[in-house]
Amino acid sequence: MKRILSVVAAVLGGVCAVQAKLNIVATTPDLAAIAQEIGGDRVEVVSLAKPTEDPHFVTPKPSFIVKLNRADVLIEGGAELEMGWLPPLLDGARNPRIALGQPGRVVTMTGVAMVEAPATLDRARGDIHALGNPHFMTDPLNGRLAAERLAATFSTLAPKDAGVFQANLARFNERLAAKLAEWQKRLAPHAGARLVAYHNTWPYFAQRFGLKIDLFLEPKPGIPPTPGHLADIIATMKTEKLHVIIVEPYQNRRTAEAVATQTGARVVDLAQYPGGVKGSEDGYLALIDYLVNALAKALETRP
Repeated sequence: MKRILSVVAAVLGGVCAVQAKLNIVATTPDLAAIAQEIGGDRVEVVSLAKPTEDPHFVTPKPSFIVKLNRADVLIEGGAELEMGWLPPLLDGARNPRIALGQPGRVVTMTGVAMVEAPATLDRARGDIHALGNPHFMTDPLNGRLAAERLAATFSTLAPKDAGVFQANLARFNERLAAKLAEWQKRLAPHAGARLVAYHNTWPYFAQRFGLKIDLFLEPKPGIPPTPGHLADIIATMKTEKLHVIIVEPYQNRRTAEAVATQTGARVVDLAQYPGGVKGSEDGYLALIDYLVNALAKALETRP
């Protein structure tokens, strides 16, 4: 009997250990990747959006409600990125731990120097965001801000593991600082280079690395390309000899290829999220590493 009780106690102890982990839900894979870096083996992390999915239009699933109901922490970007799909899921989840204002709710735009916030809202200008462009995680220093917020949140909710979270943060920041110097050196020869993108995803990345990504295949954010607009883009590309077009997994690559054919440009497949393109799967820093090297290589290869 004593032996049976010992086995039962060991099993229950193992269950308790598993249950003691913080249950983290992130809206997007980049936030999930950083949460995993900071939480390590003391957290369970899931992303709602897929790495190849448009974060504005994630398909809500009943399983998301279950995940949110069980979450200790919800990490979102904010700035209206998830506005079209997250609120109904939260209503269904009915989880007070992740309500706005609670310790378990992390809005990572807090503290970020947002860009492109419109002076006035006018939907005729396309899919614009009142608080600024929401794709701020493409700047690795905003990734560092997110990591610091998460380390503080996890430490508050699981104080016994605070030392682990802070140590993981220190390692993450050390790796990021070393890579940032490498990334800046890699793109320095291309400072001021102008690139074309399908959608206005890259202002923070461009600002960090001295690029100019301000010509878009979409005539307005969220509006599909039109023949007249593409004709103007092609003319500009020929005049300025622009030769790089950025496309993300959920965008129409055939349109970009058609423009590239007429301009001699190269289509470069990028993604905002780890795993969105092959070679970016191994976490947030691996994603930024992929973006930097893919663009540097494309800029070095002139037609």
